Amino acid sequence: MVLIVFALLLLGTFLGPVAHLPLPVSVVAGSLIAAWLLTFLVRERLSGRCEGDT
Repeated sequence: MVLIVFALLLLGTFLGPVAHLPLPVSVVAGSLIAAWLLTFLVRERLSGRCEGDT
């Protein structure tokens, strides 16, 4: 859960300056964040924990 909050914080930090960055830099930054979130999703799915587990 902490990683999701951190990822959203980074995304929010990049959303402001992204309008002032060149398009290739914005695309690379967005791709890195997306890859990080996808990796997190895969790791959570493979960990075997279900939403109903406490």
